[in-house]
Amino acid sequence: MQENNDKIKKLGEHIKKLRKSKKHTLSSLSYRNGLEPSTISRIEKGLVEPKYLTLLRIAEALEISVSELVNLKED
Repeated sequence: MQENNDKIKKLGEHIKKLRKSKKHTLSSLSYRNGLEPSTISRIEKGLVEPKYLTLLRIAEALEISVSELVNLKED
């Protein structure tokens, strides 16, 4: 169970890193994908496990593929 929580947290950190690298705020990203800023924030903090369609919307807003979004390999 803890391993899954760690993966969700790591995914959230990765999404936040990608968002910032594309120079998006929570508000600007939410404008592009239709999600609430609070939803994106909770995903980035690892508080919720995002559904596939949510990941798809985030990836489209960041103009990347879902596979790039969920690629958690170390840099």
